[in-house]
Amino acid sequence: MAARHEEIAEELRRAIDREEYAVGSRLLPETELAARFGVSRGTVRQAVAALTSEGLIGSRQGARRVVLASRRSQSFAELRSFAQWARAMGRTATGRVVSSEYRPATAQDSVRLQMPLGVPALHVLRLRGLDGEPVLLERTVYADWIAPAVERIEADCPSVTQRLFADAGLVFAYGEHLIDAVAAGAQDAELLGVRRTSPLLRVRRVTTTREGRPVEWSDDRYRSDAVSFSVHNSIGNNALARQTGPGAASVSPATADGGSGTGAAPDLDHRAQASP
Repeated sequence: MAARHEEIAEELRRAIDREEYAVGSRLLPETELAARFGVSRGTVRQAVAALTSEGLIGSRQGARRVVLASRRSQSFAELRSFAQWARAMGRTATGRVVSSEYRPATAQDSVRLQMPLGVPALHVLRLRGLDGEPVLLERTVYADWIAPAVERIEADCPSVTQRLFADAGLVFAYGEHLIDAVAAGAQDAELLGVRRTSPLLRVRRVTTTREGRPVEWSDDRYRSDAVSFSVHNSIGNNALARQTGPGAASVSPATADGGSGTGAAPDLDHRAQASP
């Protein structure tokens, strides 16, 4: 029989999955949760600690805990970080910064991050892995307003998302994704441990706060033998748009009420696969 704190943790997970607690919202205070479940605050604290370790919620000193993700497949209305996704599969996320430098914002940076041309933007190349095996290269450009907080994060931090919440109170909420395939260049091949010209799955994305303020845009390249994506939609809810040319498929950003321009956002489920 499960301990009471484990039962409470599972009830809270289900409530988050049902969006009774939306991403970015706060959990009830410990005293209210204790009264609701008829237990001590210590029991509630154990349950909440389990969700924190899973990356579902985050906490800052002196502030109530905030929901960062749910256990559902990652959707375009809810951005689950690489580390949160890895933990949900029972894997360990690793990461290291290959390079980090400020560059003047280009026209592309200015449009995507809504910042003036020429203002320094932080460019970070980060190698991510599962249980130590490299699977993803992230080329991320951070807006000037959040760049100093990113720069302070240690190079091997497994979850930038959780650190930015802890340090700056930032919650990534919405995004626009463009998915296609590219051939590995020399740098990609060396860092990911694949042959040059090997196929990589590329996801270009812009992420924002719940208020719609751009935080970052990124060119993420996954090893195709390690990770796959599936998009779930229906005849009545189809936010996926097919394109020819450079962009293979795109999904519009979610609107403020959690929907999208053409219905509910489809689930984007990226799964780890055993390498050959």
